[in-house]
Amino acid sequence: MLTGLSWLALEVKSLERARTFYEETLDLSVATQEDDELVCEAGETDLVLRRPDRFPRGGLHTHYAFSIPRTEYDDWWDRLSEEYDLEEAQFGPVSSLYLYDPDGNCVELGQQDVSGPGIDGIFEVVLEVESLERAASFYADLGFETGDVGGDRERVRMNGPMALELWEPQLGIADARGGVHVDLGFETEDPRAALEAISDRVCAVERETDESVVVRDPDGHFLTFTGAQY
Repeated sequence: MLTGLSWLALEVKSLERARTFYEETLDLSVATQEDDELVCEAGETDLVLRRPDRFPRGGLHTHYAFSIPRTEYDDWWDRLSEEYDLEEAQFGPVSSLYLYDPDGNCVELGQQDVSGPGIDGIFEVVLEVESLERAASFYADLGFETGDVGGDRERVRMNGPMALELWEPQLGIADARGGVHVDLGFETEDPRAALEAISDRVCAVERETDESVVVRDPDGHFLTFTGAQY
């Protein structure tokens, strides 16, 4: 049902400080900048950095993961470790490194099958939820499929346009936390069909047009469904 992740929005206090981190430290290209919002290009997904001046706000303390080519991992580690106290995790044959941006978001750079060069997409976003069962059912009706459950923490991992991790309040790898009031944008062939699938459980329908639908999920996260033709 959902065919791509259009954007992830984060809340920042200072656009210039955030721009320095994402543009200079992580080599992202800046697409646009306004008084209260900055958009960086991360492959086919936009990373939106937004001051808390309006709704939807960007996510707070959001853990999310950038894709990098497997062959670039050591170079990223060597470069970032000069300034940051990195943490590392191994997932089967691939590795990920973790660091924090200036606003307390846990940023993961993980080996993926992408072309690059550099950061080439977002492959995971973690949301904090009150009820795993409720949240997993909600996102399943949007086409996400459960891939992994539990372990040593209360969480569910679901696969869709990207990996969506649902966490009850906790600290994960590198003391990461799931994001609150996260703003996600998704591409879909039919925005109204996406709304119909979950309309009985949303907190609110913020906007509904032929081009896009904006809702709040049961935990207050903003979801925008945008038609691929737009």
